[in-house]
Amino acid sequence: MTEHPGLPGLLAATAIGDADESWPVASSVPQFESPYVSLTVDTIVDPSGDEHARAVVRPNGAVAVVAIDGADRLLLVEQYRHPTGRRLLELPAGTLDVEGEAPQDAAARELAEEADVVAATWAPLLHLQMTPGYSTERIQVYVASDLTPVADADRTEREAEEAHMAQWWLPFDDAVAGVLEGRITDAKTVAAILAVRAQRDR
Repeated sequence: MTEHPGLPGLLAATAIGDADESWPVASSVPQFESPYVSLTVDTIVDPSGDEHARAVVRPNGAVAVVAIDGADRLLLVEQYRHPTGRRLLELPAGTLDVEGEAPQDAAARELAEEADVVAATWAPLLHLQMTPGYSTERIQVYVASDLTPVADADRTEREAEEAHMAQWWLPFDDAVAGVLEGRITDAKTVAAILAVRAQRDR
């Protein structure tokens, strides 16, 4: 390992990435439990032996879909999000709440449920840790193409916030601009749009 010549830290001579590690947990006290998310207060023990209390939110895993049509338009859903007090532009997405369902199958289900769209071609794009300071949530993002509409008779009757969704198709370059101009702020959507742009620019 070589230190940076003028700043704190080490120089990365090879590709680096996230790594598994698990500090001991002295105790874990449940605070909330539901079918979709739980909350505990964990007391972790650091390598020097000191203990630290950490709130940990454990949602079900989730998936999101970058759906792009033949004219290079990106599908976004506009949905009211109560915690933010805003309507956000987001990728179609949802939780892994069907037992035994594979992530790509869940992504296909969410695309059909939220946007009445089916895709013939799927490719994995990103694996995201959304808020690792306090949550275990992971989201797998896929790119979907070769799109067709869901038949009218098979469409999902959306409820609650989803009943008031709007679906928007916008040129992919406009989506990139929306991210860079701060008009699209949802984290998974920002990451996915910029990842697709980076892939195209490689």
